[in-house]
Amino acid sequence: MRLATWNVNSIRARVDRVTDWLSRADVDVLAMQETKCNDEQFPTMPFAALGYEVVHCGFSQWNGVAIASRVGIDDVTVGFDGQPTWSDKPDIEAAAEARALGATCGGVRVWSLYIPNGRFVDSPHYRYKLEWLAALRKTSNAWLTDDPRAQIALVGDWNIAPTDDDVWSVEAYRDSTHVTPPERAAFDAIVDTGFADVVRPFTPGPGVFTYWDYTRLAFQKRRGMRIDFVLGSPAFAERVTHAEIVREERKGKGASDHAPVLVELTG
Repeated sequence: MRLATWNVNSIRARVDRVTDWLSRADVDVLAMQETKCNDEQFPTMPFAALGYEVVHCGFSQWNGVAIASRVGIDDVTVGFDGQPTWSDKPDIEAAAEARALGATCGGVRVWSLYIPNGRFVDSPHYRYKLEWLAALRKTSNAWLTDDPRAQIALVGDWNIAPTDDDVWSVEAYRDSTHVTPPERAAFDAIVDTGFADVVRPFTPGPGVFTYWDYTRLAFQKRRGMRIDFVLGSPAFAERVTHAEIVREERKGKGASDHAPVLVELTG
């Protein structure tokens, strides 16, 4: 089984690139983030033509998560227990954002996750990000407590660079989100519950990134961040035989600013 995650940065703008890569890479399950459309706008037909079922959670032109699978999609869940809500306008009631979508595909419980960005340190959105991660840790820990042999993959754009090796310049990000101790501690807390970074052993750093800004030739100058991850439960992690960051897909016209992250499972 081949499972991948990709922040596509607008699926309607990049559906041809995404489906072309799916065909070439022989991917069975693809989790997508930042689809930037509502459910009715998602371009399902190109995926269906390749034999993929698709589930999507999108409420507007912001955020959005999806899962495409050719090995079945069962038990679809929008959001996880305890997922925080958000509103940046006092007169509008807070609501859950389109940031978490779960489905069972080929026996693996796949969660496509788009963790909040945080915007800037100590902003309300930064605090919301930490609350969101704490809630995910609590709920994912409960999943493993209930079934220690469950095959679970928490995949997506985490908007956190867990170590200094995961940014091209520590100094460049010193006063920014993504690298603060509370964010890194929140990421580590999920790992400590039993979810392993199954990609890093196959793609050791430093300088191994999944995201490069569009400006200032960041990709060409290798000025990136590693912020996209596949965190696997113990039963999932023991099945991983190969993993890679598909850097080539960041190249060329119309590319997302993220590269796909791919893992292969035995059995």
